[in-house]
Amino acid sequence: MRSSIVRATDPQQAQQVVGSEGFSFVSGDRELITQGVLQRVEEPAAAGQDGGSAFQARIEQAFTVARQAGQGNPIIVGAIPFDPSEASCLYVPQQSCWRERTPATVAHDTALPALIEQHTVPDEQAFKRSVEHARVNFRHSDVRKAVLSIQRELVFARAVDADLIERNLRAQNPTGYHFRVPMADGATLLGVSPELLVRKTGASVVSNPLAGSARRMADPDADQRNAQWLADSEKDHYEHGFVTQDIASRLGPLCTRLELPPRPSLISTPALWHLSTRIEGTLADPGVTALQLACRLHPTPAVCGFPTELARRLIRFVEPTERGLFTGMVGWCDAQGNGEWVVTIRCGTVKGNRVRLFAGAGIVEASQPDAEWAEVQTKLRTMLRACGLHP
Repeated sequence: MRSSIVRATDPQQAQQVVGSEGFSFVSGDRELITQGVLQRVEEPAAAGQDGGSAFQARIEQAFTVARQAGQGNPIIVGAIPFDPSEASCLYVPQQSCWRERTPATVAHDTALPALIEQHTVPDEQAFKRSVEHARVNFRHSDVRKAVLSIQRELVFARAVDADLIERNLRAQNPTGYHFRVPMADGATLLGVSPELLVRKTGASVVSNPLAGSARRMADPDADQRNAQWLADSEKDHYEHGFVTQDIASRLGPLCTRLELPPRPSLISTPALWHLSTRIEGTLADPGVTALQLACRLHPTPAVCGFPTELARRLIRFVEPTERGLFTGMVGWCDAQGNGEWVVTIRCGTVKGNRVRLFAGAGIVEASQPDAEWAEVQTKLRTMLRACGLHP
């Protein structure tokens, strides 16, 4: 059996790999697609930054099987949950290829089934109470930021076509890191993340955290006012600083060079403006893999809080549901150590007639419950629109 990695320059082979049930990952102008499962990896990613960990040993075991099957440079793909002590959703595919990113169009010809029910957990009042609880906690503990999340479940009249949602998502969001992950329970994880956790190519490493956001507006003048408000927001810069400093402190010891811009810039998605900082470095040891780096950074204060472990405890206390893969990481890493992992946000899961959407907001002492509730509703819009709903 030849290596399963084919290239976009071989469109006939690439077409053979395309399958709606496989993993896909879009980055820039290229897309990674896979088919089949050669080795599944469910080992939790706890201590995954350590090359001698049980997690990394299981990855290497899976790569060994792939090499024996004829793959020259095996690749592992999938997702790791917010809580790395939970089972991973990773696998080495039977086939994979990179191809050019293909433009998508909104699926006007096929509508989703009728929506018959929806509910949010926690509901508005419970979420606002959680924000207040976190703010009080900040005054009496060392926690300075905590990210709180909600889940919205949509129930449709019949089974939902994940392909249709994915097509809409790509058409409505022409940029960003699109991903599709088949899950062990039969569900499909879909999303378009704006946030690069880490990319590693040879000795080069890049991380592009986002923290702090403002809603996009249809009126251009109002949109620019919102962008300027975010650029000037002391509260959002304070929140953003926790993220960039934490990532720099974790990458710094591994790098001979690390560039951290003094101030964030603004980037936008169709739904939101974000404060963004691109951090670039050169690794002292190019043998450190992208997956090791991702495990070292995850979870960042952008999705958990600061300090990390104290914020995680607060989240466990106030959030009524488990996050699962939401605010984890999704991506790929090959046997040479190169790879790309993004933060699993702007996403949802599809299973049968149920679609579950996720959103979160970073809470600091200056946060206001009404504003934070409005923020998570705005963040839900990306996936709601892909489901044919326009709040």
